[in-house]
Amino acid sequence: MSMPQSHTALENPRSQSTLENLRMPVQAKLASAWTSLMFLVIYIDYFHLYQPGEIDKIRGGVIFEFDISGTLMSIFFVIIAIPALMALLSMTLPARMNRVTNLVVASLYIPIMVFNAAGATWDYAFYYALTIGVEVLILTFILRSAWTWPRRTASPATLAASLDSEPLRTPQQP
Repeated sequence: MSMPQSHTALENPRSQSTLENLRMPVQAKLASAWTSLMFLVIYIDYFHLYQPGEIDKIRGGVIFEFDISGTLMSIFFVIIAIPALMALLSMTLPARMNRVTNLVVASLYIPIMVFNAAGATWDYAFYYALTIGVEVLILTFILRSAWTWPRRTASPATLAASLDSEPLRTPQQP
């Protein structure tokens, strides 16, 4: 009796090089991009504390040349809460509303991210250019993903089903 031979990856190199590439839903792409942006903003602010003298300025009541106040802290909260909410909304809103919301919010967020350069010093110019550049890249990805959201084409079966769900219309007499 002969035993069936099993093929190893070395005997069948094709199985080694072929990776499964599933189509990722647009909602998941958007939610992950907003989550990435949120974490990036948090870490950029955290790393800002490593700059010499920054903690002393904060203790003195100033952040990024702005006086620390309830209003400023509320603005900071909103800046980080919006990407957190967008991650949630990207997974839960209906497609059309989802697309529009992502296009509007990402468009508004680009100038907000660029404004992070306010109060930057020349010795950290590369740091701010790099961090703002990555933030804008993520927002550009969001805009592109929302803008190119795939359209579903109606199949004959879908059209027939939608016609079946419409009420019968009787011709009106003059």
